[in-house]
Amino acid sequence: MIDTHSHPYLEEFENGGIDAVDRAVAAGISLIILPNVDASSVEPMKRLHDSRPACTAMALGLHPTEVGGEWSGIVDEMEKQLGDGGFVAVGEVGMDLYWDKTHREEQMAAFERQIRIAERLRLPVIIHSREALDETLEVIAKVAPTVPLIFHSFTGSPEDVKHIREVCDPMFGINGVVTFKNAKSLRESLPEIGLDRLLLETDAPYLAPVPFRGKRNESAYIVNTLNAVAATLGLTPREVEEVTDRNARSVFRL
Repeated sequence: MIDTHSHPYLEEFENGGIDAVDRAVAAGISLIILPNVDASSVEPMKRLHDSRPACTAMALGLHPTEVGGEWSGIVDEMEKQLGDGGFVAVGEVGMDLYWDKTHREEQMAAFERQIRIAERLRLPVIIHSREALDETLEVIAKVAPTVPLIFHSFTGSPEDVKHIREVCDPMFGINGVVTFKNAKSLRESLPEIGLDRLLLETDAPYLAPVPFRGKRNESAYIVNTLNAVAATLGLTPREVEEVTDRNARSVFRL
């Protein structure tokens, strides 16, 4: 299994995340993609990758909740690092208006800039979109990127899937939320999305699946998400694993 989105380098994990990665490998995870969050998380992420290069890969971008008045200089530095190579995606980037709409315009500008960087470098884009789908799609429509797009931690409805597909044809990252009792709308979205456009992720340490809900999430728990997706689609876990892994290898050129 490939976990396409996890943050085990964060302070919630002991030993720089090495132990969590080792537990994931023991549970059958072959690769974990590590997106940073902000400038300060880049070095911890790199240290973890350097410690476990065979089973981790890195993505780099400025998370929308970290976008403020000084975002441009931070993205300049990230663009230099992306240009040096060693990253499989730009991300996670996008729009988040859940907590604060103060920097809406700056978020849109930073998102557009980072999509254009991804276009230049021919890298896929990992998109964070929370309470900002219209703004997210407005930026995507403006740039009209040709690189793969991944709607990370997708929790929307079938109508949201249709709305997104009016603008682009992305991949959809599904995590532990799909196991939640109140996630009926998301489960209804899976047939609309189709297995060929699904990726599995954990977003650890957040959004742990049932039966670990409310606890620290880990990449090792992705099997619970896999089983829930398989049950929803009426497929075997092996079928879902094979296709979603193939999707991940294709999108991230693994």
